[in-house]
Amino acid sequence: MSDQPPLLSVRALRKDFPLKGGLFGRDASAVHAVDGVSFEIEAGETLGLVGESGCGKSTTGRCILRLIEPSSGEIWFQGRDVTTLEGEELRGLRRDMQIIFQDPFASLNPRHTVRGIIGEALIIHRLAGNRRELEDQVVQLLETVGLQSSHLHRFPHEFSGGQRQRIGIARALAVQPRMIVCDEPVSALDVSIQAQVINLLEDLQERLGLTYLFIAHDLSVVEHISDRVAVMYLGRVVEIAPADALYDDPRHPYTEALLSAVPIPDPLVKRRRIVLQGEVPNPIHPPSGCHFHPRCPLAEPRCSTEVPQLRQSAPGHWTACHVRG
Repeated sequence: MSDQPPLLSVRALRKDFPLKGGLFGRDASAVHAVDGVSFEIEAGETLGLVGESGCGKSTTGRCILRLIEPSSGEIWFQGRDVTTLEGEELRGLRRDMQIIFQDPFASLNPRHTVRGIIGEALIIHRLAGNRRELEDQVVQLLETVGLQSSHLHRFPHEFSGGQRQRIGIARALAVQPRMIVCDEPVSALDVSIQAQVINLLEDLQERLGLTYLFIAHDLSVVEHISDRVAVMYLGRVVEIAPADALYDDPRHPYTEALLSAVPIPDPLVKRRRIVLQGEVPNPIHPPSGCHFHPRCPLAEPRCSTEVPQLRQSAPGHWTACHVRG
């Protein structure tokens, strides 16, 4: 890791979504989507953020970008607390931090051509002096992501899913960001296309010095692109480690269970399948103590009452577990 301060530092981030109820529509309860998440990302690094659907991964990413307002916590980016920014300062943040969405069709305006979709950011941030310069920059961005200048005046429905995601990547690159939140950018694509998009993201990172928060539920996808991996369960980070260490020696029982479900291409290698009992708890009323304890095969009495904190069990390897921490 670098001696320089991290590019992004998330501290005790929380996001609750109030639920209305009763005769007068008052706040009756809340969904605890993100529950005290903390992590750091170094410049030029890729941090994979993984977990089951509904664990709070995407909400975490959108809170970092201020697309969703966090309930509490701090988000430090390049030495500034993102949660305090307003107006022009927040607009400046939009240039430095961008997002690639999961569904490349839903995230592109069907009424705009590729020129309008990618060029909009250039216009908003005043990065193109005139019409000709705008088109030249859009063409250059298209070529950067493997598309052609002839695609400039086409609409999103005229492209395949993989091509649409490349347009989304080009849009994110238009403002020359330092960091990109990749919100499950390949989960809606065929497996063969997934590999192409991941290779493109890795190539762009090397060429442009980008930093990624790569959100996914597929651990096999995250393994190939991430330097480190953070595992989330029901709004909390339960393990953070370098990618190799996490896959070779998972410490948290939930991480073990996730990895046991990842197919191994070598038919001679067998992995013991861990089947978790029960369902994912309701985020409106999460279990006390460790959220994972009702499904954990190693749970002890204190797991139901004490919240485990992330502790370093090996260099760079942090685990939130009373039994293995």
